[in-house]
Amino acid sequence: MKIFKSAVIAFSLTVAMGSFSTAAVAESDPGRVSHAPADVIKEVGARFDAAIAAIGNGAGEEEVVSLIKKALDFTKELNANDKVSRETAKVRNHGKDAIKSAKEANMTEAKAHLEKAKAVNTNLISLL
Repeated sequence: MKIFKSAVIAFSLTVAMGSFSTAAVAESDPGRVSHAPADVIKEVGARFDAAIAAIGNGAGEEEVVSLIKKALDFTKELNANDKVSRETAKVRNHGKDAIKSAKEANMTEAKAHLEKAKAVNTNLISLL
C-alpha cells in the first residue's frame, strides 16, 4: 500500500507538471505587440532608410539622432538565435557610432555608419 500511495503521488505530480507547459501557455505581456523576426529586420531597415533620407535632406542633428535611436530601440524586439544576436550587436554598434558622429555634426560619417548598419541588418535575414 505504501508503494501504491507513492506511485499515485508521483503520477499525479507528473501529470500536473506536464499539463501546464510554460512554452505552450506563454504569451507576451498584455499590451505588448510581438513581431516576427523578419518583420523586425524589415522595419529596422526602413527606419535606417528614414535616417539616411533625413541626412540627405539636410535635417538637424537632433532629428537625425532621434531617428537613429528609434531604429536602435526597435532592434531590441529581435529575438532569434545566438548568431542573429551577435550580428544585431554589430548593427547596434554601427548605430551608436552614427549617433556619435551625428552629435558631432559629421553627417557624412554618420551616413556611412548607417549604410554599414543597414548592410549588416539586411544580412540578418539569411541567418534566420
